[in-house]
Amino acid sequence: MANNVTGFQRIINAAGYSWQGLRAAWQHEAAFRQEAMAAIVAIIVACWLDVDAISRVLMIGSVVLVIIVEILNSAIEAVVDRIGQERHPLAGRAKDMGSAAVLLTIILAIFVWIAVLWSHLR
Repeated sequence: MANNVTGFQRIINAAGYSWQGLRAAWQHEAAFRQEAMAAIVAIIVACWLDVDAISRVLMIGSVVLVIIVEILNSAIEAVVDRIGQERHPLAGRAKDMGSAAVLLTIILAIFVWIAVLWSHLR
């Protein structure tokens, strides 16, 4: 990987690295696969529902945010595991905080969906 790559080639390289990251998440992270499948279903439902554009964006954005945070959590776990497998309080804290971020994002998505569906079905 050349450090002096600029312009369009840098964008192409970055897209390739991003694709590799998505493939790695799919191949190595069961939670990512489960959340990605749930997100696909949720996105289809959000597109099918007769809601306004802002509601649709909130619904889709909230589930995409879960995927984003799960990828970040998986990256944290991979780095911690790369550093060492021995138990250390800081390693446990880092993993637990990443997991907590995923949980909070899932809760946020649930609240968004409940709020939108509640207002839509009233």
